[in-house]
Amino acid sequence: MIAFNRFVLDNGLRVLVHEDHSTPMAVVNVMYDVGARDEDPNKTGFAHLFEHLMFGGSIHIKDYDEPLQKAGGENNAYTTNDLTNYYCQLPAENIETAFWLESDRMLSLAFSKRSLDVQRKVVCEEFKEHYINKPYGDAWHKMRELAYRVHPYQWMTIGKNLEHIEKAKLEDVKSFFFKHYTPANAVLVVAGKVTTDEVKRLAEKWFGPIDAGTKYTRYLPEEPKQTAPRYLEVYADVPLDALYKTWHMDSRLEKGYYVTEMITEILGGGGSSRLYQSLVKEQQLFSNIDCYHFGSTDKGLLAIEGKLVKGRTMEEAEQAIDEELEKIKDTLVTETELQKVKNKTESMIAFEDMTIMSRANSLAYYELLGNADLMNEELSKYQAITAAEIQQYSRQIFDVNNSNTLRYYSKR
Repeated sequence: MIAFNRFVLDNGLRVLVHEDHSTPMAVVNVMYDVGARDEDPNKTGFAHLFEHLMFGGSIHIKDYDEPLQKAGGENNAYTTNDLTNYYCQLPAENIETAFWLESDRMLSLAFSKRSLDVQRKVVCEEFKEHYINKPYGDAWHKMRELAYRVHPYQWMTIGKNLEHIEKAKLEDVKSFFFKHYTPANAVLVVAGKVTTDEVKRLAEKWFGPIDAGTKYTRYLPEEPKQTAPRYLEVYADVPLDALYKTWHMDSRLEKGYYVTEMITEILGGGGSSRLYQSLVKEQQLFSNIDCYHFGSTDKGLLAIEGKLVKGRTMEEAEQAIDEELEKIKDTLVTETELQKVKNKTESMIAFEDMTIMSRANSLAYYELLGNADLMNEELSKYQAITAAEIQQYSRQIFDVNNSNTLRYYSKR
């Protein structure tokens, strides 16, 4: 059970406090309710570009790292299709430094052509290194475009194409910032050796004067139900043939999300999983194979991907996967297998909750979803799943008309 207190500033900033006096450290976590799904389809990659720009200094603070390091702290950030998160960890007695830093870049990020040029170059190099020049680097760009027709999950966080970042203008960047990076669109979580009264005082002092902004309301196109299988073949200079398959699944707050997570564990959760045992170890079709889902807030994707062993055909590989999926659709998983994945899930949740950094991040995310108390209800949702529900959802998800297949061939 993760205990926390919650209050809201007059400008709409939601503040959650998790007190843990067993540590000398404190975490200040600011999560913005903006991700790649909120971008203009013709100006993608902006949420991720902002992650870089936010470290480029604000009007009053030219260098974020120096004052934080002097206070004994460290910081970082990440962007997904659903959200953007910034976090600092430092000795609790120096916590006001983190409030000063995070509030100033929310209030007065330094916009300059020079800063944009520098960070744009960094992001463009990242795009080239990881998605253009890297073997299989474009696979998920292609798969997302194949699987999604209207929802903005059809592009990755880095952006739809390099040109969008290369052509980003200062006025576009400013517009994006003032639309999304406001108290009304953010959650502040403070965890560690702190008191709620102290956090309230610091939050009101540093974040309270910031203008609320307008609460961003999301109106995203809903992805229509897929009614026929989709296929794409790619030939590239890669060492091995690779197979990527996806199926649409339920959104983060639907029951099907939890059941799907159990399904991915049964099929692909490590060396004892069904796909690894059958397709890697016994049949030696794949050199490696994974089954997972994207953890998306809106309706996401369950994925299976693997590299084929040289000499094995794509047809053999697909048939073998289909046979394993038929098994989970046709036969109830045993209570022993089900309990095993439930135990593993419980261990993973417990492990994630071990650090104050993880707890702060989770509280912020569940608050964005609408209810931070969900963090304490997750385990019971997994424990309640039955073998019959796993079979039912497997039949629903692994419908051939719900499938997307990318065959990634090595040029011969």
